[in-house]
Amino acid sequence: MAATLVVPSDITIMEEKKSIGKRRLGLLEQTGLLFTAPMLHIHYSKMDRGDMRAVLSKKYDLEDTSAACNVCMVRQESVRKSVVATNFMWGTAGTMTGLCWWSFRRYNYQSRLVALPFIFYGGTFVGRALGDVITFRNAEFARDRFLGTLPAKVFLSGSD
Repeated sequence: MAATLVVPSDITIMEEKKSIGKRRLGLLEQTGLLFTAPMLHIHYSKMDRGDMRAVLSKKYDLEDTSAACNVCMVRQESVRKSVVATNFMWGTAGTMTGLCWWSFRRYNYQSRLVALPFIFYGGTFVGRALGDVITFRNAEFARDRFLGTLPAKVFLSGSD
């Protein structure tokens, strides 16, 4: 098996080329990145927390009307919506679990412990849908969502 090398993807190189500075992250973006689960890279097919932070921290020229700059800004907005929606996913799951705990207050702890994991797991699905609606991610075009999920790093094999 040939040795492989991890290199920045084409979209990452274009983002570096088109960026004009650093952008400060908002509070919901910072907490969304904090609540993003760690990534185990086997194929480098998804973006991890650091890659999302790198995409969000780039600043682009708003007066640049080139197609490349437009793609970078659309990708950044898609990643921003995804990160902000993560807050609502965990918040809804925690709220539903807390309400379940409170509604079972008159029962013993064993009955609470049986219900809580299922309510929490179901709350992540409800929260993901709620976060998509609140951030208008559900109204996003498929092209925009695809740009937001492109990996920041790829394998460069010896045969390429």
